[in-house]
Amino acid sequence: MKLAHVFIEHSTMHLDRTFSYGCDGFAVYRGMRVVVPFGAKEIVGFVERVEEISAQEAAAYDFEIKRIIRVLDEEPLLNEELFELANMMAKRYIVPRIACFQCILPAKLKPRSTAKRRKLETWVRYEKDIASLTKKQQVVLEAMKEAKEMLRTTYYQMYKSVGKKLISLGCVTVFEREAQAVLGCEEPSGPVFDLNAQQQHAVDAVLHHSAMVTLLHGVTGSGKTEVFLHLAKAMRERDKQVLILVPEISLTPQMIARVKQRFGAQVAIYHSALNEQEKYEQYQLVKKHQVDIVVGTRSAVFMPFDHLGLIVMDEEHDTSYKQDRGVRYHCRDIALQRAKIHQAKLVLASATPSLESYARAHKGIYQLVEMPKRINEQFPQVKLVEMREAVKKKESYLMSNALLDAIYTRLQRKEQVILLLNRRGYTPILRCMECGYVQMCPNCETAMSYHKEEGVLKCHICDSVMPVPTHCPSCHSAAWRYMGMGTQKLEEFIQIKFPQAKIIRMDADTTHKKHAHENYLRDFGKHKADILLGTQMIAKGLDFENVTLVGILNGDALLNRSDYRSAELCYDLLEQACGRSGRGEKQGEVIIQAYDTKHYAIQCAAHHDYKTFFKNEMNYRHLAGYPPYTYLTSLTFSHKQEELAYQGAQLAFSLLKAKSEVRVLGPTALHKLRGECRIRILLKGKQEELLTVYAKDVYEQHLYKKQKARLDIDLSPLYLD
Repeated sequence: MKLAHVFIEHSTMHLDRTFSYGCDGFAVYRGMRVVVPFGAKEIVGFVERVEEISAQEAAAYDFEIKRIIRVLDEEPLLNEELFELANMMAKRYIVPRIACFQCILPAKLKPRSTAKRRKLETWVRYEKDIASLTKKQQVVLEAMKEAKEMLRTTYYQMYKSVGKKLISLGCVTVFEREAQAVLGCEEPSGPVFDLNAQQQHAVDAVLHHSAMVTLLHGVTGSGKTEVFLHLAKAMRERDKQVLILVPEISLTPQMIARVKQRFGAQVAIYHSALNEQEKYEQYQLVKKHQVDIVVGTRSAVFMPFDHLGLIVMDEEHDTSYKQDRGVRYHCRDIALQRAKIHQAKLVLASATPSLESYARAHKGIYQLVEMPKRINEQFPQVKLVEMREAVKKKESYLMSNALLDAIYTRLQRKEQVILLLNRRGYTPILRCMECGYVQMCPNCETAMSYHKEEGVLKCHICDSVMPVPTHCPSCHSAAWRYMGMGTQKLEEFIQIKFPQAKIIRMDADTTHKKHAHENYLRDFGKHKADILLGTQMIAKGLDFENVTLVGILNGDALLNRSDYRSAELCYDLLEQACGRSGRGEKQGEVIIQAYDTKHYAIQCAAHHDYKTFFKNEMNYRHLAGYPPYTYLTSLTFSHKQEELAYQGAQLAFSLLKAKSEVRVLGPTALHKLRGECRIRILLKGKQEELLTVYAKDVYEQHLYKKQKARLDIDLSPLYLD
């Protein structure tokens, strides 16, 4: 008897084991999806292994062995490396293995009942000649014999009734085929630039040094992308695959354009703006070896490579590389694991490396390669504007006179401007001027943001929407006022000040449509707009030669976060935004508006001094006992009823308080999120493996005691507020 051992689709830890089903008569292999009976339902499972057992062994089972209902795949979905990667993730992140398989695979291949079917297309092909065809029919059939096959819609458009007649006569047959991505035929068109000395040194260091991981610390505008392209070319010449990762979708259009200009159309693209079918088709391009270069965001790290030679993580410091729900993996960890398996080179690149990466490079764990010079050998001039003083002088609290004057000058010169609104804590909120009441989200305990275009209040966490109330719910006064500034209000203000200026606004509201990022950036690159205004999505990676002014509003907003990374996040954002100015031949300028211009994060960004920032921040981290000097693990208990969340946390605390090797902080109440109360326990320790063991102990106790609160474990939390 043939037996399949199957993980079922339900992503819960108490079902994190295989269930056995008979599969005689089916072509079933490890890594396939199958439909199986489970209780009274039919659900989807993922085959872990298949074995032959004797009739005596089958009879020894203390339950009825049910049969697989059907097999969903013709071949295994995961190669052996990805299968083992899923097992590693399950162990490391303390999640069910089925959750890892679901995380790795694109939506249409996920082992879930809700996965949609792959799109099929109807094709026609030449089948046979027959006698007694008309002259017209013979001409069409000869054309089909030459073409061999084509889409039926194209066939009907070309041959109409004659084509239908040939189908009815059996000369042409109709069949279905899975839709596939159509690769373009563009040839490489972009210039191949000669590398300067520091770029050549970087390429040689990666290719010829024995180190697997290289931290490429290159200032903004130093030509890191050209280094990536030369490394990719070298790997292709070795018949190796290349993965280039960017943290956000806003960065993909320019990177895709650069890669395609250099290597032609034979590139796969994988990011969140693609629909399920498009992601599936791009995944298949890699699996079928039709492309050997992939450009994508975080989830592209799971592409089905089998001879990977190079992984590049551009802007490696960016927090978007961390998955914060479900399987809480960091893309860097997965990239490192895949590089080890394939003996590939991993390049972590940034103008503002994460402290963890830079510390590892200093210890010699990573190879450190510095690119301290810009291609044009000139940094933008940075001016700090103390907004307290500006407001005292009766200047606008939105934009200082210095920034307004600088914008006017650029518009006169036909140069372009980027304005970054650091929105954290700075969005327009509804406040009663009589009693001070602020309209809060009922689900998340955060202030609702006012959206003028729709005339509604929105929560930017759970997406709740409510109409603007006419009176204050607290004192019933009608004295509402919109406090703070959002991108919409800023756009209106600038348009009033500079009515002749053409403005593009990029934020979550304007970029939700497909290809919006690409279209906006292309238009700005063609100078169809004078000012690009937006949130953090425009702060990094963009390269426009005609941008000579970057204005940063509310530059110190991130310092107000109650989070140990606040200074690092602030420095990263400012330094990256500064780098958008003066990338061509013209001198660039940056104006940073802030209320605390003396803070070392702002001062270091103004002087482009990463090493001083690193030294100051590492001193703080050492004194406070934060990463990279320690490891953190977050245990968060969530439930709609606060007492049940507390109950779960207290039970965990009673288990952990005797652990002398770690420091236990909490339980601490966090603000509500999506209608749930949250209580957190934080573990600090020097041994990452030990924290994982203790977290797993808590999880097993949580399951054993049948606690009603949900427990979320994050073994390397990036945020603590």
